[in-house]
Amino acid sequence: MEDPNFWNDRRRSEEIINEVNAITSILDGFSSLKEDIETYLEMAKIVLPDDKETLLLLESEIDSVQKRLDDIEIKVLLNGEYDKNDAIMEIHSGAGGTEACDWADMIYRMYTRWATSKNYKIEVLDRQDGLEVGIKSLTMLIKGPFAYGYLKNENGIHRLVRISPFDSNARRHTSFASAIVSPKVDKEVNIDIDDKDLRIDVYRSTGAGGQGVNTTDSAVRITHLPTKIVVTCQNERSQIQNKEKCMEILKSKLLQLELEKKKQELDSIKGEKQDINFGSQIRSYVMHPYSMVKDHRTNTETSNVSKVLDGEIDLFIEDNLKGKRK
Repeated sequence: MEDPNFWNDRRRSEEIINEVNAITSILDGFSSLKEDIETYLEMAKIVLPDDKETLLLLESEIDSVQKRLDDIEIKVLLNGEYDKNDAIMEIHSGAGGTEACDWADMIYRMYTRWATSKNYKIEVLDRQDGLEVGIKSLTMLIKGPFAYGYLKNENGIHRLVRISPFDSNARRHTSFASAIVSPKVDKEVNIDIDDKDLRIDVYRSTGAGGQGVNTTDSAVRITHLPTKIVVTCQNERSQIQNKEKCMEILKSKLLQLELEKKKQELDSIKGEKQDINFGSQIRSYVMHPYSMVKDHRTNTETSNVSKVLDGEIDLFIEDNLKGKRK
């Protein structure tokens, strides 16, 4: 940061400042917690058994210390190579038509509310609406420090059980939606993509109607033939900008594919048998006949479904991060 040319590349300088701030917050939090614990220990040594006021004060600080310690532990666990990066998240509805599209939209709302609570920015890159309600698929960029680190374990299938609001007979329905998370790669990350491996299609962007519809063929779809990965982008005004965004997403997805391959190799060496593929069912959200959200990897659960769907998913994210470490 002391380099005279530091501000020549504004994007890079902002990334470095964000990284410095993230590291500083961990170190400052640790130092502050250490000082407080030392103070409380000294108080505990001299407090008299009948000094109930001081004893109650010390007791009340225990929960605060534990919470601060947990926060530091989570930040320290975000130490993967790409954990500090922004995240690209795709949400797809499963089989089931209207029900599944509505559920995919609920999942999208859950993650956007979670991101907003972290002061992250969200940019929708592509959206395909359902025929009646909800979304068929959506791709969004979640921008903020350690966005990928927090969300990397959200890959998989999300299952909903509820009384369908679209069923006139009020029957119980099960719906599925999937989430795919990749780290947004920096331009400095070198991922070789051969032009002959790409099929590029352009088409007319869709919109909300009227002037909201883009009347030029600016939307871009790129298919990576060797892996069959398909990425689309239509939120930018020009075809060139959409193509650049598509290439960024494609590089991120190829990187994620490579990370999963490496993990599978590591698990086979360690003798672990784990499902990490796209079809893994990671979490169930049951609204009828009882209320419960359960993560099938850590067995973490809560009965407050509405709060989870409002974005309070840190409980599941943190337990998965701790589980990965174990």
